[in-house]
Amino acid sequence: MNSEVHATFDLGGIMLPLDAILPIRQVKAIDGAFGKYRAVLASIREVGVIEPLIVFPRPGEKRTYFLLDGHMRLKALRELGAKEAFCLIATEDDAFTYNDKVNRITVIQEHAMIMKAIDHGVKPEQIAKALAVDVAKITSQFNLLEGLHAEVIELLKDKPITATALRIFRKVKAVRQIDMAQLMVAGNNYTMGYAQALVLGTPAEQLVNGAKSKEVRGLSEEERIKMEKEMETVERDFRLCQDRFGENALHLNGAQRYVKRLLDNTKIGRFLTNRYPEILDEFQDIVALDTL
Repeated sequence: MNSEVHATFDLGGIMLPLDAILPIRQVKAIDGAFGKYRAVLASIREVGVIEPLIVFPRPGEKRTYFLLDGHMRLKALRELGAKEAFCLIATEDDAFTYNDKVNRITVIQEHAMIMKAIDHGVKPEQIAKALAVDVAKITSQFNLLEGLHAEVIELLKDKPITATALRIFRKVKAVRQIDMAQLMVAGNNYTMGYAQALVLGTPAEQLVNGAKSKEVRGLSEEERIKMEKEMETVERDFRLCQDRFGENALHLNGAQRYVKRLLDNTKIGRFLTNRYPEILDEFQDIVALDTL
């Protein structure tokens, strides 16, 4: 097997006049990502373009290129009065990969980057200006992970959890924090509501402030106790299913292979077709499944 990986763009790169670059879509004020555009604009104004534009030669036209990736950067450069930009020339007309295969930065990763910048002498005001956000948002990052267990941070560092949901973890003790993080990862649910529900299902002795932290607006004591018991039951059932998943998957895969061998037998296939067509349909559906 050939394991050699080929680059899909010219590694050298060239400077191109902005007038020679044709965007394949427009960045408009009504776009959901326009707030991000303001951050891109502020960043380029402060530190310049870090990531080059990706372009592809326009067929039949010399010195003209389609823009595959970097529409916000191009718009920002034009707004700032730039005349040219450093570009990488793609060898394939593929805009999908550049715009779909993107690793979004998480809250914990953003915190690490901000703290590293602060350690290197960058002032919060400079970071806020480069990101076009209020300086209070930057300073609020300083204690984001305060009170969180190291294993929780490791489990959630690349997950799309919000800062608000992370702060809810401080209401419970370390062991319960780890428990909550594992449940979030297993259920692929990182919302603030789920974090609050997990805290509600936490026994009082695992809360940082004991039973006082269990006071919930709009819920009576009786309703709160009932919800706590229900959450404990859900968690127990979820962990039971999780523990049995591997064994059940193994058994189901074995059963699927066995059914496939049955249907591969011409006589059995004919018998089921003539006598039990409804069972044959079910067997065929099982065999057709990609995953069980």
